[in-house]
Amino acid sequence: MLGKHKFDRRDGALVLAHVWVAFIALFLGGVAGLLQSLVRGGRIVLPAEIGYYQLLTAHGVLMALVFTTFFIIGFLYAGIAKTMGDNPGELSEPARRLGWIGFGMMSAGTAIATVMILLNKATVLYTFYAPMKADPLFYISLALVVIGSWISGFGIFIQYARWRKAHPGQKSPLFGFMAVTNMIMWLVATLGVAVEVVFQLIPWSLGWTETINVMLSRTLFWYFGHPLVYFWLLPAYMCWYVSIPKIIGGKIFSDALARLSFIMFLLFSIPVGFHHQLMEPGISSMWKYIQVVLTFMVIIPSLMTAFSLFATFELYGRSKGAKGLFGFFKKLPWGDVRFFAPFMGMLIFIPAGAGGIINASHQLNAMVHNTLWVTGHFHLTVATSVALTFFGITYWLVPHVMGRKLTKSMNTLGIWQTILWVVGMFFMSGSMHTVGLFGSPRRTAYTTYGDHPDAILWMPYHVAMAVGGTILFIAVILMFVNLFILMRAPKGEEEFPIGETAEEAAPTPAILERWGLWIGVVAVLILLAYTVPVLDMIRSDVPGSKGFITW
Repeated sequence: MLGKHKFDRRDGALVLAHVWVAFIALFLGGVAGLLQSLVRGGRIVLPAEIGYYQLLTAHGVLMALVFTTFFIIGFLYAGIAKTMGDNPGELSEPARRLGWIGFGMMSAGTAIATVMILLNKATVLYTFYAPMKADPLFYISLALVVIGSWISGFGIFIQYARWRKAHPGQKSPLFGFMAVTNMIMWLVATLGVAVEVVFQLIPWSLGWTETINVMLSRTLFWYFGHPLVYFWLLPAYMCWYVSIPKIIGGKIFSDALARLSFIMFLLFSIPVGFHHQLMEPGISSMWKYIQVVLTFMVIIPSLMTAFSLFATFELYGRSKGAKGLFGFFKKLPWGDVRFFAPFMGMLIFIPAGAGGIINASHQLNAMVHNTLWVTGHFHLTVATSVALTFFGITYWLVPHVMGRKLTKSMNTLGIWQTILWVVGMFFMSGSMHTVGLFGSPRRTAYTTYGDHPDAILWMPYHVAMAVGGTILFIAVILMFVNLFILMRAPKGEEEFPIGETAEEAAPTPAILERWGLWIGVVAVLILLAYTVPVLDMIRSDVPGSKGFITW
């Protein structure tokens, strides 16, 4: 029924502004990624004024930070307008105003950061590890992006609070609950990178301080860096949990299970950054062990999600007469890009999750830590599972907010774009995983066979990466073209798919929406995992362990 209400034009403009910036970043990041893959494959030599690591920085920042953040916030605003608006499809004025303020700050920060990267004044990769130093404007622009995203988050919280006030004692819409969970995770996680940028990197880059605590800066980054992965994933999960059941004609298997999984992601995704630092000195093995245990706890809500989704598929298939163990697969709408693209993302998340378990396991991580295996893992998670789901969302979100219709020809183009992306990533990520096991390092350009003794063994895989990168760039162009076509599609109505919970599902416990409790638990876990090791980093007198070196 929600899908029949028109979307407010003012809110549609806010959503589309976020989507357009996201896809412009996708295109620019795709250009940088294509050039990288061609360099590694030995197909081209960059002109003298363009550096490989400059491209690497642009690709990581634009794809992993800008594309994802803008799309996610636009998607969340669309969803809360639809499910918790003062009227269906209409935000309150305070939420809308904060959304635009946040968008403006984020856009300004993104523009400045992009210019600094293009001028080769911020070639520090997307992790911007010290002692690599960028222009102060780059760090200031990152602060603008983070603060702008906080303001946008406050707009979502305000809309949620207004809905709760207008509906006392009622369970909030599932989408709204998930949006709030996602933004709480983001606000808590970005505190780490905000502290790093504002109190360490900006003063250091301006020359106000001569030294920087390198170990502390890396720890603050990875306090943020791992929950960033779940900030990417949870909006994809929102589509899988809430929208996919509606698209296929089924129902949500369990509202309570979906909310519990999101609470568990909130609890166990933040205090685990040390599993990205397993190979680094200066951190006690005990604290690494504690955070690895917390990391593996995230497997539980991941398996809950898989169970819930496939239960939804099976119940739908059985209702359509499916027989046998996997008979329900035949009943799924494979020809609908709104389902096909996110489902391929779900499917590929299975090997992506297995790779994550390897990366978080100390002994196995020692084998793959600084190899292209890790890069391949990121390309399966954010660049495939998340990106494909976001593409699938775009095919119904843009027509919905614009009052357009997804046509059959547009749907076919979407199917082909999805297939191209999957094939391209098979070559790209598959080669990265394989050559990573052979020891090929990441963050390094090998442009000739003589750069490394083993380079001649790796070159066929690097050529395959170049093939995959080329196919992926074609898919990026097609997605960009598809977005233009969606904007000019015939006028009509495209639903915002919000699923209903199955009648036989168990009731949702009220405790799942007691935010004070869950935020308190998150705070306790963070203090448990980080207080002692961070104090050790600050107070340690061991030469070099703090990184107090003049660079």
